[in-house]
Amino acid sequence: MPFDVQYESLPRPNGELSHQYGNNVHILSQPYPMSLLARLCSQPCVQPEVNTLVQQLFSWLFGQISSRELVTHHNKTITRMASDHPEGVYEGEHIDVHQKAVVVDIARAGILPGGIFYDALNVLLDPAQVRQDHVFMNRVTGDDGQVIGVDLSGSKIGGPIEDAIVFIPDPMAATGASTAEVLRLYQQEVEGTAKKLVVVHLIVTPEYVQRITESFPNVSIYAVRLDRGLSAPNVLAQEPGTDWGNEVGLNHQQYIVPGGGGFGEVMNNAWV
Repeated sequence: MPFDVQYESLPRPNGELSHQYGNNVHILSQPYPMSLLARLCSQPCVQPEVNTLVQQLFSWLFGQISSRELVTHHNKTITRMASDHPEGVYEGEHIDVHQKAVVVDIARAGILPGGIFYDALNVLLDPAQVRQDHVFMNRVTGDDGQVIGVDLSGSKIGGPIEDAIVFIPDPMAATGASTAEVLRLYQQEVEGTAKKLVVVHLIVTPEYVQRITESFPNVSIYAVRLDRGLSAPNVLAQEPGTDWGNEVGLNHQQYIVPGGGGFGEVMNNAWV
């Protein structure tokens, strides 16, 4: 049966922000997600629109990232037309359903994004190869409002991560303290070695990117937007990463600017 060569090697998503942060950092600032994210961060946006937009954004991110990070293979699919035509078979590159994936949700803002990735992976892959873990933590701040650490108050980790792609979706990446603690946990305390660790965010700061790339150089970072709004005008006029040491995205309380406020509070209508 003849094979249509156009499906042999499918194109991957493109359209990333140009920067000098390194090859493992992917800022996917395209018009569609940037427009949704602007609405999500706006002053009038409240529930239920907040969670609707979060769902749309992380569903879009899953499509982008799965096409880049998951393993593919050559496969055939017998279509409904095969009973009438022997040519009714689709043949080409597919995502391999037989690969391991673990989703880590970080309470509390990461619960919804984690569920979105977990449900999507169960549809795309063999569900027997997909797992969701739960990590509970809070930022610990000093009297001056500065983040001084992370309170890791509990977790539910379902087993080893050997040969699995581990996804950690969490909306806002400010200082990197929470993400760094989760990455440390999975690299040092969870049995097995992951095939890859992938962190997924809506917004990141230069401070976050520097912390994660320096401490965990093999981790892939994905985000929709890079916020460095408190940088000097001459820094903002340059490509991100050119003057990395002077890029500033955090205020004195270590909240992101322009950002969108505390997403844990906004998403859960819980202001404590």
